[in-house]
Amino acid sequence: MKKINVGILGAAGYTGGELLRLLINHPEVNIVFANSESNAGNKVYDVHEGLLGDTEMEFTSEMPFDRVDVLFFCFGHGKSEAFLAEHSIPSNVRIIDMAQDFRIAAPTHDYVYGLPEIHHEQIAHCMHLANPGCFATCIQLGLLPMAQAGLLTHDIAVNAITGSTGAGQKPGATTHFSWRTDNFSVYKLFTHQHLHEICQSLNELRPSSAPRVADTLNEGYDTNGITVDFIPYRGDFSRGIFCTEVITLDTALPAEKVVEIYKDFYSSAAFTHYSEKALDLKQVVNTNKALVHVEVFGKKVVVTSIIDNLLKGAVGQAVQNMNIMFGIDEKAGLNLKASAF
Repeated sequence: MKKINVGILGAAGYTGGELLRLLINHPEVNIVFANSESNAGNKVYDVHEGLLGDTEMEFTSEMPFDRVDVLFFCFGHGKSEAFLAEHSIPSNVRIIDMAQDFRIAAPTHDYVYGLPEIHHEQIAHCMHLANPGCFATCIQLGLLPMAQAGLLTHDIAVNAITGSTGAGQKPGATTHFSWRTDNFSVYKLFTHQHLHEICQSLNELRPSSAPRVADTLNEGYDTNGITVDFIPYRGDFSRGIFCTEVITLDTALPAEKVVEIYKDFYSSAAFTHYSEKALDLKQVVNTNKALVHVEVFGKKVVVTSIIDNLLKGAVGQAVQNMNIMFGIDEKAGLNLKASAF
């Protein structure tokens, strides 16, 4: 069987490095090029030092689009749309965009929102895919079963903490070690950009009789519906997202019924699993897994969901989507195990 020829743009950042780590070992992939203007000619392992011994590949400034089947855009937000305006990509080349440029459906583009748990069939037939955000992935996986069941009828309180790699590789005042270590802080209170895509998916799945989830960040949007009150935190660890979501029900449900809703929703999911036990972040770090757990207290349902922000929250999910797009084993190249300690 012919291997999938892959090109990577923006390959020197955190997501580029993780993507290279996965694709170097992917049985169905041939990496044609890893593009980085600033590192052209340097060995990949000179930047991504953990790949020493795994590859002799060099970064290149070249972009031979005619030699690839799929392109991964590992750009910062806003750069993908600008790149496409300046470059011509052959129509037979698939694109998987890691940025947020095309995550919101619009008549101006044909990108499919790449959350496999709800869009598996669309992903399988698309040419252009917008990979979900890390917070958005973790939060949605905690809420989507309840949205589909029509049980999101009141404002939802969400708290989520992310590791320092979520801020990208470029150093900043809130990312260097002496500030981040032994520290904890709130940022983008109620205004995080991932709320757009979260609300989009929740509204897509909700029954027509259920109230809309109001995307209050979009000026002029109907804000008469329920809101997702999201408080993001910066943690003093490098990778992972731990999310808690508090849902208020109109009528109390037995815990067994709520658990059944989650188990049924994820029964065919390749990487998302319901856990009977309370979650620990180490269960998912360095894997493409998402774990979800619920507890019920009368009319309150507390959901916890966890992912690795660089894998299921970024490139792991992107590779999962590539596998679906090319009709190969959804888990190919993603047989990653969590550490026992």
